[in-house]
Amino acid sequence: MNVQIQTVHFDADSKLIEHVQQKIEKLKTFHDQIISVEVYLVLDNLAHQIRDKIVEIRVNVPRHSYFVKQSSKAFEESFSMAFNSMANQLKRRKEKGLPV
Repeated sequence: MNVQIQTVHFDADSKLIEHVQQKIEKLKTFHDQIISVEVYLVLDNLAHQIRDKIVEIRVNVPRHSYFVKQSSKAFEESFSMAFNSMANQLKRRKEKGLPV
């Protein structure tokens, strides 16, 4: 599984990057054929100087791609919401009996 973590408009500290990597590894429990995972951490300060922390996760598997996007006031919170949403997508697809 190839994992790419990109930051936009800021430099992430090692603690945040390590947290993201550890959680992304857990996606293997929901799908065993993950080809790659792309995580974008975006600092958005366009709306009246309120700085939203946006997290986008794209998971690529054979013949399909999953995408989630969440924002909040902290990267950890945004990532947690996005990760849970991604896990739910993978679980739902598996429960429906569709090829995951």
